[in-house]
Amino acid sequence: MLDDTIAAIATPLGEGAIGIVRVSGPEAIAIAEKIFVSRTGVDWRRQGSHRLFYGLVVDPDTGQPVDEVLLGVMYAPRTFTREDVVEFNCHGGIVPLRRTLELVLQHGARLAEPGEFTRRAFLNGRLDLAQAESILDIIRAKTDAGLAVAMSLLSGELSSRVRRFQDQLLGILAQVEADIDFPEEDIEVASREDLKNSVLDLMGDLEELIHQARFGKVFREGLRTVIVGRPNVGKSSLLNALLREKRAIVTEIPGTTRDIIEEVVNIRGIPVRLADTAGMRDTDDIVERIGVERSRELVKAADLVLVVLDASTGLTSEDRAVLELVEGQKGIVLINKSDIGDGEGLARQVADLYPDKPVEVISVKTGYGLSKVEEAIERLVLGGQATASQMPLVSHVRHKQALVRCYEHLQEVLRALSAGENIDLVAIDLRAAWEALGEITGDTVAEDIVDRIFQDFCIGK
Repeated sequence: MLDDTIAAIATPLGEGAIGIVRVSGPEAIAIAEKIFVSRTGVDWRRQGSHRLFYGLVVDPDTGQPVDEVLLGVMYAPRTFTREDVVEFNCHGGIVPLRRTLELVLQHGARLAEPGEFTRRAFLNGRLDLAQAESILDIIRAKTDAGLAVAMSLLSGELSSRVRRFQDQLLGILAQVEADIDFPEEDIEVASREDLKNSVLDLMGDLEELIHQARFGKVFREGLRTVIVGRPNVGKSSLLNALLREKRAIVTEIPGTTRDIIEEVVNIRGIPVRLADTAGMRDTDDIVERIGVERSRELVKAADLVLVVLDASTGLTSEDRAVLELVEGQKGIVLINKSDIGDGEGLARQVADLYPDKPVEVISVKTGYGLSKVEEAIERLVLGGQATASQMPLVSHVRHKQALVRCYEHLQEVLRALSAGENIDLVAIDLRAAWEALGEITGDTVAEDIVDRIFQDFCIGK
């Protein structure tokens, strides 16, 4: 419904300097008239849009002031939702915000649903669907690089690229339909070979975006990274060193870490979701055994595994079991405690036995080699193909899936053209490819997908 007025607290609850109650819809101005009293004597309703006015929120039934506020007034269509919007800038406490919201709801608004302000911006044409999704990405960004990816999406770079692809598809489709509709007319129609070349050019551009998607996902969601190893090899110490704070308890007692400790760390612009796990070993301790099983589950779901070995003890049977556990997964082997053991010798041994894993010699205690760990993570994840100055345009799984569906339909177009099949079949797949791209911007997306996207937003955004 776009004919009603919605309201919500738009700032985090708790104590702070400022809290905002946001109101959007046709009755926003009328509601403000009922509960806001100017302290300067200015008729704020006649002062134009995008202005702030000093005054009080007052309960009209009792005449009692609720809070001293600044009222922001913005008239449609130059607002985020393209509707009339007012914002009560209150003192940042739970009680004044709650009371102000209650008065707004009592006088004509309803409580907004999660993401409903942004949904209205989409439905009213202020943002397309990809841009609307970027709002949540901006809020959740963990690094400057992640923020840059989200801002690129908000600026419409992906949407512009997708619309160019759609225009290209429409041009190809127009040539095909001209052949269908006027087969006997003297109209210049592109040959099948020309059509194939046009489709191949477009598929090359799609391949580039699809390839970028794995980098974009890392910047947006973070790299799920698990630190594994047998007890007392320095896993928790490594976590603390990468975080540059003492987050995990470190002792000489094996099995100290029993539960999973997770933190997000910025490694060269990559948001890395580090998980310190229980030491991998057979144990009779039921709590520790549960921790080990959870660690095994995390390893299976990880994007990257950091295997920590102890240079002072050499390669043990427990180490070999850990290395076998991560076989086939993307990982880095870290030879720790090189300050008290033959790290280089163990590194050569591991490299010979497990050539698929890069090996780095480190000492968490002295800090030796930690910068190489960060370099190895960046190199393994990005392979030098995406940097903060070249942000990937595709960061959502939904966008990648739509691009892949478009690409698959174009593969069918090529197959049909090459096989000399009926041109009507070519047109069907071209339309399907166009519709797949439209799901990214929201031109052809189903309502249930829109619902699912905005239900992840917070109320007030």
